Amino acid sequence: MSSLSLKDVCKSYGSVEVLRDIDLEINQGELIVFVGPSGCGKSTLLRMIAGLETITGGTLEIDHERMNDVPPAQRGIAMVFQTYALYPHMTVRDNMAFGMKIAKKSRSEIDAAIANAARILQLEPYLDRLPKALSGGQRQRVAIGRAIVRNPKVFLFDEPLSNLDAALRVATRIEIAQLKESMPESTMVYVTHDQVEAMTLASRIVVLHGGNIEQVGAPLDLYERPANTFVAQFIGSPAMNLLDAKVTATGETTSVQMADGGRATVPIASRGDDAGSAVRLGVRPEDLTITDSDEFLVSADVDIVEALGETTVLYFMSKNGEAALIAKLPGIHKIAKGTNIRLTAAPEKLHLFDDKGISLLYR
Repeated sequence: MSSLSLKDVCKSYGSVEVLRDIDLEINQGELIVFVGPSGCGKSTLLRMIAGLETITGGTLEIDHERMNDVPPAQRGIAMVFQTYALYPHMTVRDNMAFGMKIAKKSRSEIDAAIANAARILQLEPYLDRLPKALSGGQRQRVAIGRAIVRNPKVFLFDEPLSNLDAALRVATRIEIAQLKESMPESTMVYVTHDQVEAMTLASRIVVLHGGNIEQVGAPLDLYERPANTFVAQFIGSPAMNLLDAKVTATGETTSVQMADGGRATVPIASRGDDAGSAVRLGVRPEDLTITDSDEFLVSADVDIVEALGETTVLYFMSKNGEAALIAKLPGIHKIAKGTNIRLTAAPEKLHLFDDKGISLLYR
């Protein structure tokens, strides 16, 4: 299997630039996940790696070989699409063998490759069935098996679970994770809009927004140390709360005060000229706890209570009807609508962002 390198890669459609200055090194054996909102360029970037979209600028290398002008069939990649794209009149065995037959592989090679892929994906009982006799999850496994038999340098997955229902999505996600464990040397690039898929599958996550890479890192690094407010709110569900605050003291730690009188001391060093400046305090809903102390982050009236059993989610709404603050408390809490509560969080769970949305950790 192979490494993959993108250097200053750009993509434009006429005067419209959709990707700009993409620099990314993907090591052999990694499962890299591209995430971002609709229209951010993640699928376009995957299609450029596959050779299905031309590269406007920059260089794409697979195994240190320039691939910009190499046809898709000669790049050594295999792609699993959102739709299964199986031949309905062919059995599972024939669907998986089709590409190898076109490449004029021997019968023994084809049989060995199909047997290996069927074993990995637990498809042995279904090899002689037609696609119409399979569930959605089984069809997606056949599509993945068709990629495995080609023994590619790089696997590309374009939102492969989006057509599945919730239960199948969970089961197939687990199967993809097991597939990666069974093929530790395989390099995989995976596109999804589902952050749960990203957090559970990725070696590293690439967060894209507006054609730019916002941050690259291990899933928990992005969760615990987001580089900016976009990443902070995109990774995690519910999204991170962002509270307007002013810096009251600086030094080895930074003290801030919220508009409603709440205060916090964040263990982030700050420059001396930051005193009095406007910042945004970030805290994840699951890190908030109820307190009776005068030392609190925020005090507000509860507007909506979601009692989910394992958790209780509290919503504090703004005047325009949007959630100004969300608290996700473990277990069952019998809290009535309109109750005024005070919330706090451990200092090490707090984040600070400047007026441009950049984390103070990264300035």
